[in-house]
Amino acid sequence: MPTHRGGSYLVFGNGGSAAEANHLVTELTGHFRANRPSLPAISLSSNDSLITAIANDYSYDDVFSHQIGAFCRPGDVVIGLTTSGNSENVLRALKEARNHDARTIVLTGNRAVAIHELADVVIAVPSSYTPRIQEAHLFVIHVLCDMLESRLDAQGRVHPAATEI
Repeated sequence: MPTHRGGSYLVFGNGGSAAEANHLVTELTGHFRANRPSLPAISLSSNDSLITAIANDYSYDDVFSHQIGAFCRPGDVVIGLTTSGNSENVLRALKEARNHDARTIVLTGNRAVAIHELADVVIAVPSSYTPRIQEAHLFVIHVLCDMLESRLDAQGRVHPAATEI
């Protein structure tokens, strides 16, 4: 996960991955371990009214890409979580994020094929068993938050010597 340099984090997933997306946003916007200012992060999985409107008016495959189109700016970090790596709505969202010059990160399992071409960073759990993938994703989320916070000072600014993860 890149160190925060002024952009926002847009995070999403389906089902259990949506819950993990919400958890990551909570750690970024609240705090994980350190007492620091909130980082701007939004879960694209949590607005039921918006998700069902997009699904009804367009397609469920578009529920994240439409939100990326509305909220994403150059320099943002877009993080998708998908145990299979083949969820069409996640793939479309990553494509849309690329159109907005955002950095893209995916947490997935070992069945992902097409997703490798759409993400700057792919963290693939070497399993096809959904419960183990989700457990590993939570661990990875905590490691990423710990790494990110270690690069921020008490005011939430990146340490001068910090580099991207």
